[in-house]
Amino acid sequence: MSKYITNKNETIKPFQMHETDTGSPFVQVALLTNKITYLTEHLQEHKKDHDARRSLLIMVAKRRTYLSYIYKNFEDKYLPLIKTLKIRDTHKNN
Repeated sequence: MSKYITNKNETIKPFQMHETDTGSPFVQVALLTNKITYLTEHLQEHKKDHDARRSLLIMVAKRRTYLSYIYKNFEDKYLPLIKTLKIRDTHKNN
């Protein structure tokens, strides 16, 4: 569990708008991406873990909502964010 916390702090650092920022949409997307990556690896080994699969789908939907918000309100910061996190651009045609 402590490994996750240090990884969480390392995940938050590059996306913070100020020193105590933990709730901005950029930080939330980074944290969700970290959790999604972890759950994806977990599900490759534990294929029948349906609770984790459901959690993964919920997190992906929540991240997509945050990304839509960022795209609409901070369009100049959207592309650098998805390139940094290596996320596919779902707003190409819009």
